[in-house]
Amino acid sequence: MRLTRGDASHTRCDRSRRDGRVQGSGTLVRMSETEAPPLLPRRTIGREVVIVLLLSLGASAVWSIVDIVGTLTEPGGLADSVQSMNSARAEAERPWYDLAQQLVSLTLAMAPVALALHLLSLDRGNPFRLIGLDARRPAFDLLGGAALAACIGIPGLALYFTARALGLNATIAAANLNDVWWAVPVLVLAALKNAVIEEVVGVGYLVTRLRQLAWRPATIVAAHALLRGTYHLYQGFGGFIGNAVMGAVFALCFLKWKRTGPLVVAHTLLDIAAFVGYLLVAPHVSWL
Repeated sequence: MRLTRGDASHTRCDRSRRDGRVQGSGTLVRMSETEAPPLLPRRTIGREVVIVLLLSLGASAVWSIVDIVGTLTEPGGLADSVQSMNSARAEAERPWYDLAQQLVSLTLAMAPVALALHLLSLDRGNPFRLIGLDARRPAFDLLGGAALAACIGIPGLALYFTARALGLNATIAAANLNDVWWAVPVLVLAALKNAVIEEVVGVGYLVTRLRQLAWRPATIVAAHALLRGTYHLYQGFGGFIGNAVMGAVFALCFLKWKRTGPLVVAHTLLDIAAFVGYLLVAPHVSWL
């Protein structure tokens, strides 16, 4: 079928709407994928964001608020509270059943990530390229992630011990598995799971959608910092502050780099250090 000149003009115009913005002179102004005008109505995007968050990090934030209220109103409060993470799911006599439950739990936890990536693909194209979770810049992702982990991890550890000494934070028992051979691999997978969920959904997906809704960068950073701090509130006020700061830094990095790769690397390294470090060190010291 042959296109007339008018049809070809409309085709070029439609393509330009997908790829950028056309000025009055007909000049195409390139825009980044995250800044492109929304193809979906604003209300649709808003509802989508609420649903995705309520199925993932938003639900965690709600439960975290409930948990901190419960902790503050029980005898001893935060100072005597212990929050256990990565716990055994079966008796020590059934290690293979425990392992099966651990792996199933880790796998199913990826559902919100798959949903967020799928929704982005419907109107933004390749979601992995869009949020920078691809193999285009491996050295940058690895080195940038390691640098971020160092900058966040050391001050974060100091904040945790200070807040706990002041009675503003619960004691975090980061690894409570049975004495099994697969403890370290499962903790590494748990660290990767946390990183992927929080950085893909909480940063890559959420920041992209908020940019489409024309939120200002400062508001986006504040919103993400508040969300990240809130779903860690179960740890105490030290956990809230430390993770809110981490959230602000990570959101700023994503806005600048347009990549979640370094964020996933940094978060994974931080959680591996916390989980595996606790598993190896806690039995031999009294201050953890």
